[in-house]
Parts: sequence; C-alpha cells; structure tokens
Amino acid sequence: MPTNEGTIDRGIRVAAGLGIGSLAVVGPQTPWAWVGLVPVATGLAGYCPVYTLFGIRTCRAPEPK
Repeated sequence: MPTNEGTIDRGIRVAAGLGIGSLAVVGPQTPWAWVGLVPVATGLAGYCPVYTLFGIRTCRAPEPK
C-alpha cells in the first residue's frame, strides 16, 4: 500500500487519535470516543483514503507510478 502521509502528519494523527480515544476511558465516556481509532489507524499505516480522493500527499517520498 503506498504511503501518502508525512512523518509529522502521522505523529499528529496518532497523538490526536489517542487523545480522542482516551475520552472512552476518562472524561465523558461516550461511544463516540472510539472514533479516535480512525486517526490512530491511518497514522500507523501511513495511508489516508481521504487524501487519495483529493490528491493530497504530505510525504516527501516519490510518487508511485
């Protein structure tokens, strides 16, 4: 699977996802906090399907042919 996320983008996604996901354990404890798994998964994989739809790339790797 090609990567379309840069290092900083991936780090922000994982940190934000963990922050949102922590609301499932502490805080309001709503089921919506599990949405935090999405940015964690995309950050760890380095691939965002939404970026592909809009043609966005935040990584410096050469574009796959």
